[in-house]
Amino acid sequence: MIIPILREQAGLLQDPNKGIERGIEKRVHCHNSCFDTAKQSIDVDPNSPGGINSPHGLILFDGVCVLCSRGCGFVSKRDRRGYFRFVPIQLTEGRPIAEQLGIDPDRPDSFAFVANGCGYVKSEAVLRIARELPRWQWTWVFHFIPRSIRDAIYDRVARNRYRWFGRRDACILPTSDGSWPS
Repeated sequence: MIIPILREQAGLLQDPNKGIERGIEKRVHCHNSCFDTAKQSIDVDPNSPGGINSPHGLILFDGVCVLCSRGCGFVSKRDRRGYFRFVPIQLTEGRPIAEQLGIDPDRPDSFAFVANGCGYVKSEAVLRIARELPRWQWTWVFHFIPRSIRDAIYDRVARNRYRWFGRRDACILPTSDGSWPS
């Protein structure tokens, strides 16, 4: 288990007695029924980031990937509402959610975005996150490109991300003031 200070830095908890953990009794599934095949129902505590009752969205990212941590820094810098919370897929809190979304926490091939009890991966996660950022809502126009094409581009970058951008030895987390190390 991760110490509470580290969990706060990951943006998971304001109160160290709450959060995304195994063993929480009250769980819910994505309640919005729609024909959006990119949306995956996910079993998550309704009050933790990404849950139905939470005012926060959760970004699960590859904590050793330089591109992924820089992407989280980009989002964090533009997140004026304080909407997003971040957790590396490799950490105890991220692993069960990643597995529910079909992501292997030991060899992640995607990052994920969880909001309102629903999970999104690959290009859909990117577009859903951008939609929540000021001045980036225009990226919604990319939904006109078929998801199979968007995801093929995403997969190519994901396969080459360590070679093109680098890999760290340890997971990167935001500092206590919310900034991201470079």
